[in-house]
Amino acid sequence: MRVAVVASETSQSSPRQGVARTQALAEALATRGHEVRVFCTQWWDGYDVVRERNGVTYHAVTIAPAETSFVARVGVLVARFRPDAVHVTPDPPVAVLSAKLGATLARAPLVADWYGDEPLGGRRFVRAAGRAPDRVLCPSHYVESLVWEAGVPEAATAVLPEFVDFDAIRETPPAEDAPDVVFARQLDEDCNLESLLLALAELRGRDWTATVVGDGPERAAYEQQVAELRIDDRVAFVGELDRAQRIALYRGAHVFVHTALREFFATELLWGLACGCVGVVEYQKESAAHELVERRERGFRATTPEEIEDAIIEAGDYGERTVDESFLEFDRDEVVTDLLDCYTDLGAGD
Repeated sequence: MRVAVVASETSQSSPRQGVARTQALAEALATRGHEVRVFCTQWWDGYDVVRERNGVTYHAVTIAPAETSFVARVGVLVARFRPDAVHVTPDPPVAVLSAKLGATLARAPLVADWYGDEPLGGRRFVRAAGRAPDRVLCPSHYVESLVWEAGVPEAATAVLPEFVDFDAIRETPPAEDAPDVVFARQLDEDCNLESLLLALAELRGRDWTATVVGDGPERAAYEQQVAELRIDDRVAFVGELDRAQRIALYRGAHVFVHTALREFFATELLWGLACGCVGVVEYQKESAAHELVERRERGFRATTPEEIEDAIIEAGDYGERTVDESFLEFDRDEVVTDLLDCYTDLGAGD
């Protein structure tokens, strides 16, 4: 299948998780043997219009961020590519309308990947961008509800979650010195690590260790709080780790705790659960994290530090696991198959 991806930003130019997701889907499609071309702002040096990376061809629509020029050109470029399906991100929203033109000329379905972290506040054409695609994909039911509020018809949306790689999980040995409890997220104003630290402080009389993975502007403040709570001999801040290191840590740990105030999809939590951790999620109204533990035996939903404390204690009743195949529906191959089924159900390749 030939797939055109319209994304003005790529991970080389933006740290947004939604950008990383779209790029990961493009690379996963390429790995399956599909021809994928990403129409984007140029992120590489030189004068060549196209650049290949990880099996994906990147096509420079503009050489620098320029919304008007990007929107004016991308529709025709997509049409000339003659794709079987067009996949677009709603940043900027008007790019969806240009991608719709390209898809119409190519007689291909248009699918929008609406992650939730796009800077759309006050932008024009948001409602039109939501109604133009044949399908709007969201990473979680929480984001899907936000998309409905933006005016997208319920019948036009579907949930396509983030994915993990079970082959990589199985091939990575568990860390021998892994902690009992692990937390992994950017340490910013939304991470809310304090809820976990307060819960751990109440467990001083028990035998446990905890590791915090990630870095960010709030790290120093949290390290200070750990010292003030007198649990700094049990809580380790290890900063950023690569994926292999994270998998090893998660496979060796027993409990993964997620407390963030905002999360469109709790990617690290999913990796932890797939690696066999018992999941403990503090419910937040602006977070989708609880969706991963609801109605699951090895999952707890809490609303206070006291409930997190109780959940960590109760998690001790569950046996150790280094992989949890009940999450196989989130494996990369399964999610990519669902994406391809979406394309074909909408008429791609007809």
